[in-house]
Amino acid sequence: MMQSRLSKKRDPGLSDFQPARRTALMFGAAAFLIGRSGYAQSAWPNRAIHIVVPFSAGGAADTSARAFAVQLTEILGQNVVIENRTGGNAVVAASAVLQAPKDGYTFIWDAANCLTNPLLVKDLAFDYRKSFLPITMGARAPQVIAVRQDFPAQNIREFLAYVRANPGKVSCGTPPSGGMAHLALALLQQRADVKFIHTPYRGGADAARDIMGGQIDSILITASSARGPYRAGKVRLLAVTSANRSPVYPDVPTLAESGFPGYDMDDWYGLFAAAGTPDLILPKMQQAIVRAANHPALISAMEQAGQVPVANNTQDFVVWLDRQRELLQNLIRTSNITVS
Repeated sequence: MMQSRLSKKRDPGLSDFQPARRTALMFGAAAFLIGRSGYAQSAWPNRAIHIVVPFSAGGAADTSARAFAVQLTEILGQNVVIENRTGGNAVVAASAVLQAPKDGYTFIWDAANCLTNPLLVKDLAFDYRKSFLPITMGARAPQVIAVRQDFPAQNIREFLAYVRANPGKVSCGTPPSGGMAHLALALLQQRADVKFIHTPYRGGADAARDIMGGQIDSILITASSARGPYRAGKVRLLAVTSANRSPVYPDVPTLAESGFPGYDMDDWYGLFAAAGTPDLILPKMQQAIVRAANHPALISAMEQAGQVPVANNTQDFVVWLDRQRELLQNLIRTSNITVS
């Protein structure tokens, strides 16, 4: 009887310990996966990095992104590839980045559109503030107002007087619709009491091409994008939109000193990652941008392009974005700015 009862006992080496074994295996698998993830982040980068630019090749955003890419390739030890994806008021590029794997190998070199599109683009499929992580402002790009070489105005005051006397007859091209150039033009119209025929372009290179061909009367584009038509003798530079004169065009006055005190509307370009990108990678990329911005070759290239490297820390960039968002969105509302 005793033997019968003993024979019915379960073997403690088998069934009693099965849950414990399963738990151990689960923890082991989780630790393995976490370890793999941590290793992937610590080994970053181990292949090419792609930076998507929402604007056309040859424009100021593209120029600055490519200048940084040269230095980042050297610093990170992997190719940094620039991809131009235009269209949709920069939404095409943003969507492409959000659809890419969130592994730290795809970034976007965005501009003011990330602040203004929530008011300008209908049925936006994502929320910029929730979908993208700011990393750093890469560069600021002072903008210039220029006219065709044969336009009947020799300086900014004569130009604005002519536009005021001919409301709705003088065209002005800006890249892109709803971008910083468009907003700078809107602010100028408010403060100078003038009215232009606004002609939006996908990029600064496109606007520069059309003024060289005589298709438009004037442009408000970055100093970088204006360089071609200016060197070709096709345009006359009248004013810069930044607070201080550009070192590239020291003889061109600012709007602030031409009757519009406090006027300061630089374009700018910042680096963002899609939300979900591993946390350890973001500061590494920010630090790489800082190193690139301090390289003499990049500083020289940016000066020649009429741009200023910034590479601020992430927190400062976030605070600046919040202030800029409020300023620009208020300008959009008061000027009734829309995009087609």
